[in-house]
Amino acid sequence: MVTNEIEIGRGKRATQAYSLDDVAVVPNRRTRDPKDVSVSWQIDAFKFDTPILGAPMDSVTSPATAIALGKLGGLGVLNLEGLWTRYEDPESVLREIAALREESAQRSNPTITAKLQELYATPIQPELIGARLAEIREAGVVVAGSLTPQRTQEHYQSVIDAGVDIFVIRGTTVSAEHVSQTVEPLNLKRFIYELDVPVIVGGAAGYTPAMHLMRTGAAGVLVGFGGGASSTTRRTLGIHAPMATAIADVAAARRDYMVESDGRYVHVIADGGLGSSGDIVKALAMGADAVMLGSALARAEEAPGAGWHWGMEAVHESSPRGDHARVGTVAPLEEVLYGPSRHTDGTSNLVGALRRSMATTGYSTLKEFQQVDVVLSPYEADRY
Repeated sequence: MVTNEIEIGRGKRATQAYSLDDVAVVPNRRTRDPKDVSVSWQIDAFKFDTPILGAPMDSVTSPATAIALGKLGGLGVLNLEGLWTRYEDPESVLREIAALREESAQRSNPTITAKLQELYATPIQPELIGARLAEIREAGVVVAGSLTPQRTQEHYQSVIDAGVDIFVIRGTTVSAEHVSQTVEPLNLKRFIYELDVPVIVGGAAGYTPAMHLMRTGAAGVLVGFGGGASSTTRRTLGIHAPMATAIADVAAARRDYMVESDGRYVHVIADGGLGSSGDIVKALAMGADAVMLGSALARAEEAPGAGWHWGMEAVHESSPRGDHARVGTVAPLEEVLYGPSRHTDGTSNLVGALRRSMATTGYSTLKEFQQVDVVLSPYEADRY
């Protein structure tokens, strides 16, 4: 039996895993014209021109940017536990956050973390959930909202009443069965069965948890665990999942679940650590159907974070696991997605770069591109 385990010492073995930096796509067949390449993606009844989802992070997706991304062919997912559902006027709070500055060279700033925790301590207002989703719906784009597993039972009815099209349950890690002696856990299988909208759930970082999530009836599974630009999960909890291996493992679960379920296809969505167009290309090459972007879209001029990036993990009341990270601003959202690019580092024209990579390797659809040849090519100079 083939195994990728290695011996660390006499008493411990570990699985060899690879990040997206460790792999590269290889052109081994005919080339194509990039104009002949399709990057469209469909989940359930909803078809998108591009396989890009805006992460449900307050620095990335507002109602306005969700609308803009929808009109540009992607899907913006609004964080329904964020500033837009806690404040009538979140713009003033965002300006306050943007005004925060790192006061020293230290990686973590307790003063800034405390301020973020204070701002996010304001309770969620259920009526604002409906108002924000209605704003997106009125623009005529697909409506998607996200809750964490801990808040789903409390607020999902407000989400459904507002007419959401796609519901996302997103956490640092999500399991099909959460065990607790004090709180009634969310029964994902029953919950998804009772809904009449597609549900995307995650993150998952391996074959077994992904298979369990697929068996709940989820339409898509998010792959990732603490791999984003603002995440400090590895430093605080010692937990990390290199994305190339994680995506490949979850893609294998998708394949095996199709056999088990007589053909039911569950979409694999890479979520985290995708800061450049090359990362997006390699995530899709490893088997992802789509990508959920945080820092890559936080760099757009329209992004609500104004060049800063943070996630909900950063504001956890007792165990914050994220930084208020400076990502800068590179271009308007349309240029970030479709160019023309004025940057050589893969931070703009994300879709154009994907088309060119697919064309260079000879593939015309995303599903075909999952079969592209890859090599292990760790190269320190390419690391960011």
